[in-house]
Amino acid sequence: MSEPDGRARRIPYRFEPDATAADLVERFGALDDGAESGTTATVAGRLMLRRVQGKLAFATLQDNSGPGADGRIQLFAPAGTTPDFDGFCSLSLGDWIGVRGEVMKTRRGELSVRVDEWALLAEARRAFPDKWHGLTDTDTRYRQRYVDLWVNDDARRTFLLRSRLLSLTRRWLEDRGFVEVETPVFHTIAGGGHAKPFVTHHNALDMDLYLRIALELHLKRLVVGGFEKVFEIGRVFRNEGLGYRWNPEFTMLELYEAYADYGDMMDLTEQLVAHLATELRGATRLTYGGRPLDLTPPWRRASMTELIEERTGRRLDLTTPLDDLRQACDEFEVPWTAGDGPGVLLLELYEKTTEAELWGPVFVTDYPAEVSPLARAHRERAGYVERFEPIIAGREIGNAFSELQDPVEQRATFEAQARRKAAGDEEAMAVDDDYLRALEYGLPPTGGLGIGIDRLVMILADVATIRDVILFPTLRPEAGS
Repeated sequence: MSEPDGRARRIPYRFEPDATAADLVERFGALDDGAESGTTATVAGRLMLRRVQGKLAFATLQDNSGPGADGRIQLFAPAGTTPDFDGFCSLSLGDWIGVRGEVMKTRRGELSVRVDEWALLAEARRAFPDKWHGLTDTDTRYRQRYVDLWVNDDARRTFLLRSRLLSLTRRWLEDRGFVEVETPVFHTIAGGGHAKPFVTHHNALDMDLYLRIALELHLKRLVVGGFEKVFEIGRVFRNEGLGYRWNPEFTMLELYEAYADYGDMMDLTEQLVAHLATELRGATRLTYGGRPLDLTPPWRRASMTELIEERTGRRLDLTTPLDDLRQACDEFEVPWTAGDGPGVLLLELYEKTTEAELWGPVFVTDYPAEVSPLARAHRERAGYVERFEPIIAGREIGNAFSELQDPVEQRATFEAQARRKAAGDEEAMAVDDDYLRALEYGLPPTGGLGIGIDRLVMILADVATIRDVILFPTLRPEAGS
């Protein structure tokens, strides 16, 4: 091993700061210009700016106490009292340093820590982007998130919001009696949603396993087992394309409540989202993409067929002759196959003509049974189920049902899905015999809800692409790699 250079030799094995930038601003922000506090503080972080003016050097240190200015403090380094003044002046943008000194304000009113002692904690051996110009190349931002978080305040702010959203969600649900659990990531059967799974192989058991595409079926097993209010926040995986709303791995909140139905799930959804908006954005009336968005409950509730008619002027439902539905699909450039039933065609028409135009928020209710194999039959509308999707800013952020309880009906829907899979539909479900066995022990009336955490963060952080809310999104390989 080669001998470390002189700078590396000075790096300590540990360093113990006793203050943060935000803490110092809160405690000493009212200090008079030019005054000294008489208090010594030890801070640590990255050197983000530095300028030398003869026998004085000024630098900006940024730590983890907040995004933007909230996490920054000035360093004031006079040549006469700063140890190794020349070494301090030669530090590189991005170096990690620790500083000990008196808290003071310069005559120009800048709260500072005077550099009475300092240590290099880590050297930035790659050139750090200029803080004032930032990091604007999006591909570089997503690949090098470790740089993006330092030079783009908005990125740092978004991920702090995401972390707080998860914490607030857990606390809100626990306050209402929900219990958080963990269920398997490896599944023997890909179920609980319509998606193409990732497949892996377990060598010791010599069997294929699937990365989960949903949390649903294991959570409902737990309701059968007596967990009357249960939730999980977990990663799910779908072998699908990339896009501004899609990433192959993403985070879902799924919850199930015994003795509830999809109406209760609507109430819970709008109350939870309103709570998060208030805590994270200060109000339920906010903007997204420059456009007003009011998340105040109650949200509108409208059936899929109502909304299609409002958008297209065509009254289309399950009683519409199949040829007329196909003609409508042709008119709106919706592809279809000979095996598609009326429920499939209605869903495709809705997604092509209507969903993206719903600014909302709105609960789109009453989906065709043909496209909802895990939902319970509608109590009033034959051929439909008690299912809804909450739509905010033209995008679906969740999915919810009155859950199908009857094991005989569930087997029939599974077998219909299996026939679709055999006919070439890679997203169709398989028959899950163990889940059917669980239903035979009795699932009480249950309401279930899934919310895409990433999409909800997009709304509340006011960002347009999912890559801005996932720390390390899936990307194509770098050129030449």
